[in-house]
Amino acid sequence: MSIQVADSSLVARLSPPKPSALAHVPGDEGWPIIGRTLAVLADPKGEVEKMARTYGPVYRSRVLGETSITLLGPEANELVLFDNTKLFSSTHGWGPILGRLFPRGLMMLDFDEHRLHRRTLSVAFKAGPMQSYLAELNAGIAHRVAEWRARPGEMLCYPAMKQLTLDLAATSFLGTAIGAETEEVNRAFIDMVAASVAPIRKPWPGTAMARGVKGRQRIVAYFAEQIPIRRAKGGDDLFSQLCRATHDDGALLSNQAIIDHMSFLMMAAHDTLTSSLTSFVAALAAHPEWQQKLREEIAGLGLKPGEPISFEQLDALPLTEMAFKEAMRLRPPVPSLPRRATRAFSFKGYTIPAGTMVAVNPLFTHHMPEIWPNPDQFDPLRFTDEASRGRHRFAWIPYGGGAHMCLGLNFAYMQAKCFAVHLLQHLDLSLPPNYQASWQMWPIPKPKDGLRVNVAPLN
Repeated sequence: MSIQVADSSLVARLSPPKPSALAHVPGDEGWPIIGRTLAVLADPKGEVEKMARTYGPVYRSRVLGETSITLLGPEANELVLFDNTKLFSSTHGWGPILGRLFPRGLMMLDFDEHRLHRRTLSVAFKAGPMQSYLAELNAGIAHRVAEWRARPGEMLCYPAMKQLTLDLAATSFLGTAIGAETEEVNRAFIDMVAASVAPIRKPWPGTAMARGVKGRQRIVAYFAEQIPIRRAKGGDDLFSQLCRATHDDGALLSNQAIIDHMSFLMMAAHDTLTSSLTSFVAALAAHPEWQQKLREEIAGLGLKPGEPISFEQLDALPLTEMAFKEAMRLRPPVPSLPRRATRAFSFKGYTIPAGTMVAVNPLFTHHMPEIWPNPDQFDPLRFTDEASRGRHRFAWIPYGGGAHMCLGLNFAYMQAKCFAVHLLQHLDLSLPPNYQASWQMWPIPKPKDGLRVNVAPLN
């Protein structure tokens, strides 16, 4: 594996425009200093829908200390995410949010530098490594489902999913379980994600940002300890491959680059998948008819209970994939996607100056009734070929789009299908009577109470 050194300053340091340069865009910046941050944190879906009703699909607001412009709808998503003219910087968009916590992860790179690093990392998601990951997924999920089956009754889904996805990310990407440090590493990732949208952006004592920075230090220490071991020992897992990766001149990829890529990929494979799988379970528990439809599809594979699904059988589960897609439509794992304009541009009659923070909103697009009739209803058949025909290609964007399309999307589909096979062969899911889960939707959706789900053994 080799990687070239790219110019890290392809986009010059972008400064936000003066407030007067954005005054022509309608909107509401909220309270002094905090702006509309608390409204977004409390109810991001309600906030964006309210702003859209009041100001239209292009509006101005102030969140996390900076005035930004939100662009809504599939056309806006295509403009910002497809971006074949390098008009929008992901580095400078995500920087104020994630730069202190996940610096120089893949999502934090731009243009040619991003392409070169992405090409290096993509070898970990080709057929050979993916088949190796699937073996680990089958074993890890089967073991965890057996534990749930042995303890029927009510369980808290979100913590269970979080433990599962951390274990699976570790065995898939690190080639080994994290072991006794699991709880500490898990806590570090939780604190880092929470700090990414903390209203107080300085790591002052007692703040969420201080806890996030401490979590970052723990993750850096963990990977730094492991790098020399992996370089000496070798292995086929992603971490070991990165430890042996070289630049074109033969020099090893720096320790810092390895740490940055691994911390970001582990976060994505851990936190966003936890959110997506929890949404999947919530939807299935609320819709027993879909549990049965997926069980029938899974039965068609001819697997014995507990038998691993093969790589070739994954494509034989189209209904399962549609149900997972619908769960992510309802609760996209990243509800808002920030960028910063590298040059001035125009959209729907508004000219936006260079340096402006710009955001598109998957959560809003995924609930537009003109695209998704009865948008709050769970209906996987929205994703049949016939139903999808004619729908804008950027109407469904849980994985982003364009050059920054999620590198691990096929890993996510594989994990969701493997999970569904083992779960639905052994367990029936239901929600407690009169139970309605309350969700925190930003920065990554999660149920506020952990999501209470009843599990009962089948047969």
